[in-house]
Amino acid sequence: MYDPDLSKVRFTGPLAKFASGWREVLVAEGYAASSAAVKLQLAAHLSRWLQENKFEAWDLTEPVIKAFLVERRATYTHLISLEALGPFLEYLRVLGVVPDLEPRLPVTDQEILLAEYQDYLLVRRGLSTPVITAYGHWIMPFLDYLQDVGCQVKDGELDGEIIAAYLVSRLVGLSRKSAKMTTSVLRSFLGFIHTAGYNTASLATAIPPITAWRLSGLPQPLTREETAALLAAADRTTDAGKRDYAIVLLLLRTALRCQEVAVMSLDDLDWGSGTVVIHGKGGRVDTVPVPIDVGTALVDYLREARPPGLESREVFIRLCAPYRGLTRTSVTCIVGRLAKKAGLGTVHAHRLRHTAASNVLNAGASMEEVAQFLRHASTETSTIYAKTDMTRLSGLSRPWPVAGERA
Repeated sequence: MYDPDLSKVRFTGPLAKFASGWREVLVAEGYAASSAAVKLQLAAHLSRWLQENKFEAWDLTEPVIKAFLVERRATYTHLISLEALGPFLEYLRVLGVVPDLEPRLPVTDQEILLAEYQDYLLVRRGLSTPVITAYGHWIMPFLDYLQDVGCQVKDGELDGEIIAAYLVSRLVGLSRKSAKMTTSVLRSFLGFIHTAGYNTASLATAIPPITAWRLSGLPQPLTREETAALLAAADRTTDAGKRDYAIVLLLLRTALRCQEVAVMSLDDLDWGSGTVVIHGKGGRVDTVPVPIDVGTALVDYLREARPPGLESREVFIRLCAPYRGLTRTSVTCIVGRLAKKAGLGTVHAHRLRHTAASNVLNAGASMEEVAQFLRHASTETSTIYAKTDMTRLSGLSRPWPVAGERA
């Protein structure tokens, strides 16, 4: 049983001088005394091990860390992974005490080609890191296929026949959305191949379009009853419920995206003017008004639920240690969890954006106003919501024929 008194965790060895600072970090991040003591004991063990093996702090390279974990696993059954040791090592790296982990360099032909493609997306296309990561995910099956068939891209062996054979084998069974993403990323990759000089002619034209009528889908906004049930699912007598209620109401009333909610900072809120700065897609920054009910929910959360005195400036944070801002995925999961609790089944967070847009349109807003509300660059992107404008669509319907009357 670990003693929760942090001052009783003894340090010896080259890392002892950093014990007090690490202790302060654990307390500042909101760890309970027992949890903080366990993490301190792990750090103390590492320091003793370094001393016994005549290592200094700067010797904490990846092989040395792995050697320590191997020895720890021989006598301990808890905190025996690199993940467990990671926060302390990151603390030391921030101080400049231990070397940064050297990134693994690409070795195989696939890895080298993928690295070049991602560098092209970053430098030539100016895409963001999450998008580049996604493109890498979608192009990997094609790179695996090229390896299986023995195609050397850099030798100019890639041709339309190989591409067609890949698409025939790959697209079978994929959804329309996945098929479109596969072909879109492949066109981008072929553009890179041509730009890099590995093919004298662009092969992008070898990819047939995926049949999909524009605006053929229909947004599925929540009904008024479903919206009320979703909000009621957040137990506002708890800290988590206050936070979750504020998030869902913010999504429903301002049509924000999950990432925009996750990165929202306390510095973005201007209570005097009743506005908030939104950091959107493509580096776009907008200032939007905060509805009164949303502002009330935010104040309730910030005053009653968000732990005070945190270094983190994100508005919405984890409510258990370490106290850090929520991620986009966390925001999505909050919506999904409340929806299941409300008996609504699977509801993705983006559906709340559809709901907000449809509500504004049905209230009489023009398409230009809806586009501005959604912060779309063009009204064409917002035209799909015209299908949910029941108020104006009802004026287009013909009266139902009655017996004895001619239509």
